[in-house]
Amino acid sequence: MISTEELPLTSGSQNPASAATLVRDSMTAARLSFTWLGVRKSLTRHQKDQAADSFDAEGKFLSAGKKLLDISHPAFRQVTAVRGRATQYWKTVSLPYPEPGIRLIRREHIKRFSDAVAAFRTELIDAVLALNDHYAELRVSARERLGELFCNADYPTSLLDCFDLECDFPSVEPPDYLRRLNPALYEQECQRMKQRFDEAVRLTEAAFTEELAKLVDHLAEKISGTDDGKPKVFRDSAVENMQQFFERFQSLNIHSNEQLDDLVNRAEQLMSGVQPQQLRRSETTRQHIATGLASVQSTLDQLLVDRPRRNIQRRRSQS
Repeated sequence: MISTEELPLTSGSQNPASAATLVRDSMTAARLSFTWLGVRKSLTRHQKDQAADSFDAEGKFLSAGKKLLDISHPAFRQVTAVRGRATQYWKTVSLPYPEPGIRLIRREHIKRFSDAVAAFRTELIDAVLALNDHYAELRVSARERLGELFCNADYPTSLLDCFDLECDFPSVEPPDYLRRLNPALYEQECQRMKQRFDEAVRLTEAAFTEELAKLVDHLAEKISGTDDGKPKVFRDSAVENMQQFFERFQSLNIHSNEQLDDLVNRAEQLMSGVQPQQLRRSETTRQHIATGLASVQSTLDQLLVDRPRRNIQRRRSQS
């Protein structure tokens, strides 16, 4: 795993253009890809016509499908959980990028990221092996539940090759050969890439601001007021998640927004050394933290209102 106990990319606030240049020079695109068994399938035209007859409808105006396997089975949930953890890790150690499926990581962390994904892949393979041991019973259950809709051809012989994950590092820079073949087009692509990294900075600011707002709102709500005359119950994670946010912010912060930097520093200083048990036992501590969080909330609300709108990106047509 990539430690969040790292020095930030740079120190001191800078303007968004400088931040975009810094991100472009110090980070690389990282993509996490999954091979995953599809567990839903559309009904055939004949089956939809049969279903439509019961409603006196036309089959071509009916959308219907079937679920091939019970994804709530514990073994299937274990497989799905690995995908969730891998995806969360990828998002935790990276910054957003305005292209679907791509995020940005620090270049010096490429090997750590690759090693972590390899560990998740090993975990996934183990989970799939366990799931495959239950595959026969899952198919029997599907046959019983689907009745005449069950079809052997919908099911692979084994599940071992139906799941996988991998990472790669796609280039987001214009290819160098384009400089020689068409300098004008190369310059156009350079400008397009510059705009994308400018957008990456805006997305990063928005993501950090929104995440902090949610964490502050949640904790403030939990430590303010009472339920039946007693302090509200909250989990340790309400405090721990904020501490983890501060660590990640310091590790990935690109210092493009001085107001956001100051706001995070205020919140971090307020929560410094605060333990969940202190908030549960001490009304004075709760009131102090609640008052400080209210001030942070007020500034966050203004920051969320004032931030520039996200640029709308054109979607590429897919054949």
